[in-house]
Amino acid sequence: MNQILVTEKLYVTPQIKRKKLIYKIEFFLSVFLVCLLFSYYIYAEYDRNKTEQVSQQILEQLNYEEDTTVRKTAEENAIIVILDEEYAEPKESNTQENNSEENNNNANSASENKNTNTNKNTNKNNNKIDTKVYKTKSGVEYTTVAILKIPTINLEYPIISSTSADTEEFPEELLNISLCYFWGKNGPNEVGNYCIVGHYYRSGKLFGNLHKLKNGDIAELTDLTGRTIQYEVYNRKVVKPTDTSCTSQLTNGRKELTLITCTNNGKERLVVKLREVN
Repeated sequence: MNQILVTEKLYVTPQIKRKKLIYKIEFFLSVFLVCLLFSYYIYAEYDRNKTEQVSQQILEQLNYEEDTTVRKTAEENAIIVILDEEYAEPKESNTQENNSEENNNNANSASENKNTNTNKNTNKNNNKIDTKVYKTKSGVEYTTVAILKIPTINLEYPIISSTSADTEEFPEELLNISLCYFWGKNGPNEVGNYCIVGHYYRSGKLFGNLHKLKNGDIAELTDLTGRTIQYEVYNRKVVKPTDTSCTSQLTNGRKELTLITCTNNGKERLVVKLREVN
């Protein structure tokens, strides 16, 4: 029995050619868009890191000025003791008189040392922060109003605030640089609720690790007078952007901190509440 093999010949029609061309164009466009988005992400991350470095430069400058002040204060309070040969080997006939004078000298020396130590402790807690006025590329002027340090999440940033009269309290350009003062009528380390806002970066910069804080963790806030006060976390919550109850100044006479950042892709706000450690 003869078997007849029938082969179907494939004809390439203009319609098929057109579809192939469309598929190729879509493929190359997809690759181009992926490369473009990837390049944009790299550039955005580079620009973000470069902008954030400004805050670290400000912090290094403040720390350098503080160290210089401490050294100068220590040098000014240094005690110079000069031994006179006349009193190096006292005569036996003047033993009582010399002993009395020696006791007086020791008492004066102890008093001077006590005053020196007191001055050192005072300077340690009251080294004023010599702030300067900085300017962004767009011309927004700002300055440092405090320094926030949270050892638990390895955070230390200057708190900056706009000094330009024609700008809002914390322009977006300043939020890209560092943490920003948001609200608090009495200023940092004063009775009331001092509110600080900052961007959430997945890399952990700025308030990127704020969600890791737990009740009992300690934050340190240093104001312009050099006074550092410790605050303890006592509450965490997520609120809607329209909920501003966390900025209330009703603190029952206490000093409080409120740290605010974005969460849930910017749809909500993470709020961390702290109060002064007694």
